[in-house]
Amino acid sequence: MFAVLKTGGKQYKVASGDVLRVEKLAAEAGDTVQFNDILMIGDAIGAPFVAGAGVQAEVIDQIKGEKVIHFVRRRRKHSSKRTKGHRQQLTLIRVTDLLAEGADKSGVKAAIGAGSAPRSAEAAPAAKAPKAAASGDDLKKLSGVGPALEKKLNAAGITSFAQIAGWSDADIARYDEELGLKGKIEKEGWVAQSQDLKA
Repeated sequence: MFAVLKTGGKQYKVASGDVLRVEKLAAEAGDTVQFNDILMIGDAIGAPFVAGAGVQAEVIDQIKGEKVIHFVRRRRKHSSKRTKGHRQQLTLIRVTDLLAEGADKSGVKAAIGAGSAPRSAEAAPAAKAPKAAASGDDLKKLSGVGPALEKKLNAAGITSFAQIAGWSDADIARYDEELGLKGKIEKEGWVAQSQDLKA
């Protein structure tokens, strides 16, 4: 029986006992990892992946690929040339087991690329919040406040017109100094504008 797995943007046809070089994985030599992106195993063909299937492998070593020379030369009288070398970081693995089902319950850690995060519900990126946050006011209604300055104000904990309307002279001086506004609060009359806007 053989399987086709996907890792590091490439597909590999593997059978039990095969040794192959894949893009670097976040694992040490001797670790057992499991590939869950299985495109085909035995007679089962995924759409795009076969549910519950997995390929387990033992990490033999972290290695480097052959040196690749990148040479650039521009043909002109006062031309330039540049030579760069590169050795791709790889992981040498030995396939130990092909699982047609039950891979999600095996307890073996998933094979993850060295620079990636795990693909799971808790690691999924949170949906972006809408522009106007439910907890605060649109501070761009104040004169002289754009998107960048609104972010600065929000980072400083200022999110509503009610906060700005209640500022004393000491608060104005403090925020002017902290945020580097150069007298913009008094010049634009943010306190008076906030009192009108909060009502």
